Amino acid sequence: MPKRNDLEQKALHYVVGTGYQGVLQSDLWRELGASSREGSRVSIKLEEKGLIRREKELQEGRWTYRLYPKRLPASIETIVDCPCLLCPDNARCDPTTALSPKSCPKLTEWILNLGKPPAPVIATPEDSGAPAEPDMPEDDSVAESLVK
Repeated sequence: MPKRNDLEQKALHYVVGTGYQGVLQSDLWRELGASSREGSRVSIKLEEKGLIRREKELQEGRWTYRLYPKRLPASIETIVDCPCLLCPDNARCDPTTALSPKSCPKLTEWILNLGKPPAPVIATPEDSGAPAEPDMPEDDSVAESLVK
């Protein structure tokens, strides 16, 4: 039987790895090879420490918990789209001046959209390389002659 601290560390690492989708508590314990009793105690302990969030969920007719990490590790992907990185005013930007991150609309919009999935890109015929639909003549007599 693994030590509780080892099990807590493994459980936390696994939950963090699931990201925003989280993991069912029952699936986590099966993955770690722990009993449901051990698993329940460890998840409660991690929640009390403020490391995870547990949300009750009905799964296949039984109540369980979905575990979510409270914090995700930082990576370069999390800041790659930050407008500050390519801002021409970056050198003059300071919280104590008129040009400030506190009042930057681009930074505010970027922060508000963090964690949201990117908007789907809708392809047009010009984008896909497919031939565009031919323009139909406005004169009905010309259109009728084309159909014949």
